[in-house]
Amino acid sequence: QVRLVESGGGLVQRGGSLRLACSVSGARLDDFAFGWFRQAPGKERGAALSITNSAGYTYYDDSVKGRSTISRDNVKNMVYLQMDSLKPEDTAIYYCAASRWYSIEAKNYDYWGRGTQVTVSS
Repeated sequence: QVRLVESGGGLVQRGGSLRLACSVSGARLDDFAFGWFRQAPGKERGAALSITNSAGYTYYDDSVKGRSTISRDNVKNMVYLQMDSLKPEDTAIYYCAASRWYSIEAKNYDYWGRGTQVTVSS
């Protein structure tokens, strides 16, 4: 059974940085594409913020492009999202998810973590 556990969230000031981590168990990273999603207060979970697949392809939504870096460690079975220059509008619960296929749509992801809260103060 595939299990994803996020960590690394917290309270940070505007302009600060966080590295979100997703621990993956029950699967090999190479068998999946991994995406990071977020759900802001009072809003629905949107499309992928960032994706990495086994071919090394990476994707970034415009909202985080240029200030985020996704990476994966196949030895540790971890997926990371480094987020810099954080803004108050980045405040949300951040989720890690796994899909057999590359997709930016949340509905195509089969496995989800419970999320980690990121709060950016102004």
